[in-house]
Amino acid sequence: MKAYELLFFVAPTISDETRLAVMKRIEATIAEGEGKIDNVEDWGKRKLAYEINGLTEGDYTLIDFHADPANIAELDRVLRITDAVVRHKIVVRTDRE
Repeated sequence: MKAYELLFFVAPTISDETRLAVMKRIEATIAEGEGKIDNVEDWGKRKLAYEINGLTEGDYTLIDFHADPANIAELDRVLRITDAVVRHKIVVRTDRE
């Protein structure tokens, strides 16, 4: 398994229930691929560099996890179809192998 980092943000006006549902969906997708979440950091509200879909702020979350590279495509697909997630980025962490 390789180490990965996922950074995503949702609208700051989103309800806590919806935010929790997004996190559970991400955790379930990683677990289905036999991955393991190492750390979750809630960065809170941050100002965006430019306006996206009428938003000037985003509520950011950073997740460090280990997963099989074959399962990253499924996680990316889930994040793309989740309406609450505005933007996301998954990167390989070579320093945490």
